[in-house]
Amino acid sequence: MPKPDTKPLLHLVAACRYSWKGLTAAVRHEHAFRQELIVAVIAIPLGIYLGEGMIQKVLLAGSWLLVMIVELLNSALEAVVDLVSPGHNPLAGRAKDLGSAAVLLTIVLAGLSWGMILTEHMG
Repeated sequence: MPKPDTKPLLHLVAACRYSWKGLTAAVRHEHAFRQELIVAVIAIPLGIYLGEGMIQKVLLAGSWLLVMIVELLNSALEAVVDLVSPGHNPLAGRAKDLGSAAVLLTIVLAGLSWGMILTEHMG
């Protein structure tokens, strides 16, 4: 009997380790991510509780998870920009502003999702 290939499992374990390292770095070094994490601790369980049906639960909880995902990507972009362009550079500034705009639009999406779903419940 052939020996099972353990490389995919080892790769998965390593990937999870890197992901955890990234999350802890975000908590340690990114103020905005810490703020969004505090909101997530409240919003995600509340969204699961308030949502009527699985789709609403996913929209309420998932919209805030999406904010956190975009914040992680924005933080990664900012770190790379700072690495390759330590001085003031208009393109570096534009890249950072675009990443920030992506976070803002994701927060607007989460707010609209919450607002529309909760307004529907009240009416």
